[in-house]
Amino acid sequence: MKNILVIGMGRCGRHLATKMQELGNDVMIVDQSEEAIEELAPLFTDSFIGDCTNEAVIRSLGVNNFDVCFVCIGENFQSSLEITALLKDMNAKYVVSKANRDIQARFLKSVGADEVIYPEREIAEKLAIRFNADNVYDYIELNDEYSIFEIPVVSGWVGKTVIDINVRRKYNINIIAIKKGDVLRPLPGGDYVFAADDHLVVIGKSSDVFRLSAKK
Repeated sequence: MKNILVIGMGRCGRHLATKMQELGNDVMIVDQSEEAIEELAPLFTDSFIGDCTNEAVIRSLGVNNFDVCFVCIGENFQSSLEITALLKDMNAKYVVSKANRDIQARFLKSVGADEVIYPEREIAEKLAIRFNADNVYDYIELNDEYSIFEIPVVSGWVGKTVIDINVRRKYNINIIAIKKGDVLRPLPGGDYVFAADDHLVVIGKSSDVFRLSAKK
């Protein structure tokens, strides 16, 4: 369990705070909008109305007690920049700030952000990859070359084992799990027999996975 501070209750901040709390973390939410906090306060143990560009407000939050501080200010980049700088000045352990453009990310890094996220761009890129290729259910980019994909089993593999198919040698990918409904079976052995309703969680070069996912 971690102590999490989320500043800015726009769409990104709300979803992030809600999910972090669902995962069992202690979450404090902050926004200068009284209406936003009043709406969300019943869902969170700790909530605060305040303008975090004010040094006194940041100081009152005790930011060094949080494991991660998220700055999810969407429309006012100047405020995001000031809040990020103040958090680091107040010895925040780890600050993650939201950006919309690369130039914003550079400025946020320059004032101390430990990490910068691009929620809208990352969602758009993930959707583009998913719908660009046939039969891709989910996708996580690891770097420019390698990614993790969830794809359906190739029909010609059904009834055969992992060893029979020799996936690594023939297709240059590794199967890291088999997903059947909501059940995930990690690292299937060589004797695993593929079933028609299997989803494969694989790691490999995107080009190799796209080629495989296009097979019927």
